Amino acid sequence: MWRSRAVLAALASLSLTVGAAQAADAVGSGGAAPAAVPAAAPAAAAGARAVGLPPVVSHVPTSEKVVFITIDDGWAHDPAVARTLVDQRVPASLFLLPGAFSYDAQYFTGLVAQGRSVNVENHTVSHSDLTMLDAAGKDAEVCGAGEQLSAAFGREPKLLRPPYGAVNDDVRLAAKACGVKALITWTHDFTTWSETPATPQLNAGDIVLLHFTPTLGADLKRALDAAKAAGLKPAALMPHLKSAGLVK
Repeated sequence: MWRSRAVLAALASLSLTVGAAQAADAVGSGGAAPAAVPAAAPAAAAGARAVGLPPVVSHVPTSEKVVFITIDDGWAHDPAVARTLVDQRVPASLFLLPGAFSYDAQYFTGLVAQGRSVNVENHTVSHSDLTMLDAAGKDAEVCGAGEQLSAAFGREPKLLRPPYGAVNDDVRLAAKACGVKALITWTHDFTTWSETPATPQLNAGDIVLLHFTPTLGADLKRALDAAKAAGLKPAALMPHLKSAGLVK
């Protein structure tokens, strides 16, 4: 199955490349050049090749006073974090690596069952930079993780967080072939790595990035406190992606 998906993605990429080359040839042979893209619309120029591909979302346009909590990887399974998410009914999207949840899947199945709008989403199999892989490699990482998550949680993930936030149109093509509806990056990273980052001012629609690390409890508290200080509440991500017209 993965081979057929990889072939489809490769063919789609080839068709886009051929189309661009044909357009360039038409201009070079005396055909009319395409109308200039206004400077105020750089996204339209950059996204001309991306028609029909799942969007890359770092912020959700919304008038509601909401933010979105997302947590990556899944290596540290702190019971206190689970209690916070469940007891405070915090909606969250968990972008999990299969190897990180498989040794203690009950931790996450419990969160999904007991939490409020806690969903498991795709973060690839091995956290590889997808932009560096060929079509077969992208397929193995994205579709492979999706199949493992579906088997473990009974639901096919529809969102993908590309590792390192690394994404291009070829990654989006591969994601689409694997059933992904949107690629989710982030607005602010609250993760403590070598030191605790400065707490930013949150705005409605921001996507907060956290990781299942030993400091997640403190990092999550900072994020929730920052949301409260800004008059915002955590909300489920997918319904707002649909409301914004980013996902059908």
